[in-house]
Amino acid sequence: MSHTLKITLKANEKIYVNGAVIRADRKVSLEFLNDVQFLLENHVLQADEASTPLRQLYFIVQIMLMNPGDTEDARRLFRDMLPRLLGAYADAQILSTLKHVDALISGERPYEALRAIRSLFAVETAILNPQHETPQLALVAGE
Repeated sequence: MSHTLKITLKANEKIYVNGAVIRADRKVSLEFLNDVQFLLENHVLQADEASTPLRQLYFIVQIMLMNPGDTEDARRLFRDMLPRLLGAYADAQILSTLKHVDALISGERPYEALRAIRSLFAVETAILNPQHETPQLALVAGE
């Protein structure tokens, strides 16, 4: 047995554990005594929030994590989408991280892959919405 992990949930907070959705009706602490795949509610992306390419990839990996007994379709989607993303982005950080995500998924480490993809959301937003950065660039140029 490996180390234990203790998580505290607030009232009405959800946690997704090995495909099951658990909601606490009051503040509670959970102690996992063995290895478990889980996602806290604030890390779960809803389908309607998967509105950009990286968020769609995140959603696919999230499905793998939340439904570990049936990952075949999600893995197929991942394998179809990843090469398209690698061909679509020129940003070195995104490309490097996507290659790392591929290795994490191949190594059966979806939680770490989610964390890596989530780290790219701000970069993707800046690429997809460059007008939001223009005022900041103007301030730097005017100094």
